[in-house]
Amino acid sequence: ESSEIIRIFNSAFDELTGNRLDLYPEPLRPTIDALNERIYPAVNNGVYRAGFATTQDAYEAAFDEVFNELDHLEALLSRQRYLAGEYLTEADVRLFTTLVRFDAVYHGHFKCNLRRLADYPNLSNWLRELYQWPGVAQTVDMEHIQKHYYMSHKTINPNGIVPKGPLQEFGLAHDRERLAGRGIWLNS
Repeated sequence: ESSEIIRIFNSAFDELTGNRLDLYPEPLRPTIDALNERIYPAVNNGVYRAGFATTQDAYEAAFDEVFNELDHLEALLSRQRYLAGEYLTEADVRLFTTLVRFDAVYHGHFKCNLRRLADYPNLSNWLRELYQWPGVAQTVDMEHIQKHYYMSHKTINPNGIVPKGPLQEFGLAHDRERLAGRGIWLNS
């Protein structure tokens, strides 16, 4: 499970690599766990529940959960730089992997189309900040992501047509510096 893998990689190889970054610091664990417990079912899994729903009621319930949580996260990120406060944590990384795909895939392909992520100023600026962290942009291949989703779900997109858009400019400036935040938690 990806949630277990991120925890393993957080510290398992520190002695070999000299890594001091801690995305799951002990003092923030209750906050991180509470965030993950909200975000995973509503957003990370919610987009899939909406996209693969086979009844209108199931689709609408998942759709509502996705956007209720995005509204909550938008408000949270208007007050603090990262989900758990001052530091980038695993909660941010876990949400990033879903939101980086949101406008390109989940908005259209999974019918999560009330608003685009671009319509949320705090979430979209937060996403651009994380995308611009050293090494992150190189892990995002939007062409591959779109081809995978649009070509592999024949029940949703039987002809495998991959859209040419949307234009996403993750390299644009963000305003996250206006909020207090230390960035990363380092183990001593």
